[in-house]
Amino acid sequence: MKHFFAILFISIGIFGFNNTTSAQKIGYVNADSIIMLMPEATKLQNDLNAYQQSLYQNAQDKQNAFNSAVQQFIKDSSTMSPSLKEVKRNDLQKQSQDLSNQQQEINQQMEAKRQELAMPIQKKLQAAIEEVAKENGYTYVFGRDALIVAPPKEDIGPLVIKKLNIKPAAPAAVPPAGK
Repeated sequence: MKHFFAILFISIGIFGFNNTTSAQKIGYVNADSIIMLMPEATKLQNDLNAYQQSLYQNAQDKQNAFNSAVQQFIKDSSTMSPSLKEVKRNDLQKQSQDLSNQQQEINQQMEAKRQELAMPIQKKLQAAIEEVAKENGYTYVFGRDALIVAPPKEDIGPLVIKKLNIKPAAPAAVPPAGK
């Protein structure tokens, strides 16, 4: 009798678990491709380009100032005292080191600006994905990059695009077969 109840509970557990897992709906989305379709992405790219131009212009201005200072040092060094030459050389070396670090600083500033500008777009996309998942009964939604096998019918990207009210990308034209 104890075996009967044990088997009964195990069977209920197995069948109950199978019913629970089959009720879960899993989907995926390629967020990057959707972001590229969003009008905000074009504005983000334009803003980043303008910011990058300003950073590079600032760096170029510093480079030009450094080049002028070097030329001036070369021109005036013959009339300078040894101690003044040493001070000027140290100053030029410091400026040179600062210029060497400029590219790394530009890259860090660009990444920070990219994250700052992308945050509202990512939040908007996340909200749309969550709404689509809730409306369509998806328990889990994964990024396409995380999957090895991804059945097309589980791609919720078109639903998210529709929710965001953006035009999907036109399919690439396939050239006719050669005759």
